Amino acid sequence: MTRYKLTIEYKGSDFYGWQLQDSLPTIQGSIEDAIEKFSHQRVLVQSAGRTDAGVHAHGQIAHIDLEPLSRNMDEYAILKAINAHLRPMPISILNVEKITDDFHARFSAKNKLYRYRIINRPAFLTFDKGLAYHVKRVLDVKAMHEAAQILLGKHDFSTFRDSECQANTPIRTLDCLNVEKISNQEIVIEAEAMSFLHHMVRNIVGTLILVGEGKWSAEDVLFALNAKDRTKGGSTAPAEGLYLVRVDY
Repeated sequence: MTRYKLTIEYKGSDFYGWQLQDSLPTIQGSIEDAIEKFSHQRVLVQSAGRTDAGVHAHGQIAHIDLEPLSRNMDEYAILKAINAHLRPMPISILNVEKITDDFHARFSAKNKLYRYRIINRPAFLTFDKGLAYHVKRVLDVKAMHEAAQILLGKHDFSTFRDSECQANTPIRTLDCLNVEKISNQEIVIEAEAMSFLHHMVRNIVGTLILVGEGKWSAEDVLFALNAKDRTKGGSTAPAEGLYLVRVDY
């Protein structure tokens, strides 16, 4: 068996998330089907993290184990073969790399970067529909960024954890949380950590939007964090604005 590391880009709008589900279109299932069509092997595609329905990725990482193929194929040939069978779905394999057997896409990961896009304007979305969260009310980006810094470091993030989260502990270390206005209409929130709880980024975004709207203060965010209670936090921001940008090893 040879292990390969895959770098994957996808638009999650038309999929029921990463994880394989019976009779439903998923990212994992689509890639496994594509690999089977050229290799005649049913492999398990193991990712760095399971993105939810509607979440996108610029740099998802996964690994697969392939038995010897019927014809000699290097990494580039494998990449082309997978992509040929993924078309016209909005999934693309950006890179295929032979890797040692001790590499694991999930357990070897040291850091992840997520980005959340907000289009802040009254007019409805055209080009960015399904690719960003549309917020009509003007947001105070400076207040959002200042409040975000309260969440940096090691904390019990139960307030920002989905009720169905399967993680063994709510303790996480948030290394970076930046809120920046990158154009007249677009606000980007970036979060970096070794690992995240289920819906953690989207719940943080929903809370920071309350600050941006002037409904909450930074002190309210601190109170919510210390409450360790999901009902004390903001709402869950829509999946369509979230992107897995990078996984570091």
